[in-house]
Amino acid sequence: MKKKYLSLRMTNYLSFLIDKKAVIISLVLLMFGLIVFLVSLGMGSAYISPLNVAKTLFGSGTDMEKIVIHTFRLPRVIVALFVGMSLAVAGAILQGMIRNPLASPDVLGMTSGAAAAVVAFLALFSDQNHSLTISIHWLPLGAFVGATVSVFLVYMLAWKNGISPFRLVLIGIGISALMQAGTTFLMITGPIYRASQANVWITGSIYGASWKDVAFLVPWALILLMISIISARKLNIQELGDEIALGVGVSLQRQRLFLLLLSTALTGGAVAFAGGIGFVGLMAPHIARRLVGSSFGALLPAAALLGAILVMLADLVGRTMFAPLEVPAGVFTAALGAPYFIYLLYKSRQ
Repeated sequence: MKKKYLSLRMTNYLSFLIDKKAVIISLVLLMFGLIVFLVSLGMGSAYISPLNVAKTLFGSGTDMEKIVIHTFRLPRVIVALFVGMSLAVAGAILQGMIRNPLASPDVLGMTSGAAAAVVAFLALFSDQNHSLTISIHWLPLGAFVGATVSVFLVYMLAWKNGISPFRLVLIGIGISALMQAGTTFLMITGPIYRASQANVWITGSIYGASWKDVAFLVPWALILLMISIISARKLNIQELGDEIALGVGVSLQRQRLFLLLLSTALTGGAVAFAGGIGFVGLMAPHIARRLVGSSFGALLPAAALLGAILVMLADLVGRTMFAPLEVPAGVFTAALGAPYFIYLLYKSRQ
């Protein structure tokens, strides 16, 4: 019988047990993600073949191809990639911490809090000349603060001699509804020309992504993704249940707070640059769990790759299928995610 796991020893004190199937599936996902990445760079009003895209990325290609790829498409695809990875890993962390496959940043009010903050930003800092009174570059920070405030409210209201996963979900749904009501109120009472702008952002769109966005998002996401991978063991222990986690000496409440803040930081960064792209944090971890199992050492990388693929494909379809009209990527993730959520609810009843 073939061994399912491969032992890898780095030093006398550091070793890893690697699932061969998970490695193969992750490599397949990586190759598929690379194909989607190249196709996304080539598709648009000016078509460029994947081979020419690869040549252009390595310094060859015509001047026109370099302008189209490096100036317009590459920043957008990179933002889509890291937004998808961040949302997927955030969802996987929440599902592991709460021990519920229905948990996601959308359910706990993170996305709604960030959206409310952005709409408030656009409504409160607009003057009569249809311009903002402060720099638009403060918008990502506002989104992150909104997500953090929303999670802080959820955490405080759910606290009762510690945090119960069940209470966390119920309070999260309530805070999410409250934030959505506040968002609607601000859109109605604010300037009408800002309402349409805010509506596109809430739906989730990567339109207009620039290298400045890449410079902000990529370091933030990379650091948090690395911390998430390192925290995989904590998530594995959390899934065993509270009694076992406490029995092995885990500081359960402190660990939950850390994981919640980590998920919030990932979600806030993603939502700040791409808006409220929904259901990625729900679908990607759940699909990854079916492919590579429930061990978070394999689950987190697989979920990150699936999240990146989902958002890149959604953005690609949104900007090419209905050209010259551009449909926000969040429309397509919601079109896939809503039926998937209903399917999970149906399966949970059985």
